[in-house]
Amino acid sequence: MNALEELSGRTHVSDWLTIDQARIDAFADITGDQNPLHVDPVWAAEHSPYKTTIAHGFLTLSLLSHLAEGLLERRPGMVSVNYGLDRMRLMGPVPVGSRVRGSFTIAAVEPRANGTVLRVKVEIERDGAERPVLSADWLLFVRQAP
Repeated sequence: MNALEELSGRTHVSDWLTIDQARIDAFADITGDQNPLHVDPVWAAEHSPYKTTIAHGFLTLSLLSHLAEGLLERRPGMVSVNYGLDRMRLMGPVPVGSRVRGSFTIAAVEPRANGTVLRVKVEIERDGAERPVLSADWLLFVRQAP
C-alpha cells in the first residue's frame, strides 16, 4: 500500500488573504503584464466595468501554493512539486482590496512508478462573492524517500 493513500479526502481551508494594490503591482512588475486594468486605478475607475483595478488571473492562480500551506504535513524526505492543472477556470474578478481564501481537498492519490500524484480539488473564493473566482484540479507530484 502506498504510504500517501491515507491523504485521500484530506481537506484544508486557508485563512483569508487581502489582495492589495502593492501585491498586484509587484506581480505586474515581475511578469511584465502592465495592463491598466490591473495597475492604473485612475484608468480602471473610468474604463473598467469593475470601476477599480483587479488582480491578474495568474496572480490568483499563483497563490495556490501559499493558500494550500497546511494541506500536506511535511515529512522527512518528502518532496512535492507542481505537476500541472486540469480544468482550471477563472470564474470571476478579484477587485483590489478583496479578501480571498482557498479550499483544498485531496480527491485522488495516484501511485506512479517513481512517486505519487495527488489530485487536489481547489476553489478560491472571494469574500462576498456568490461563486468561486477560481476552480481547478491541481496535480502535485510527491516523492517520499525510503
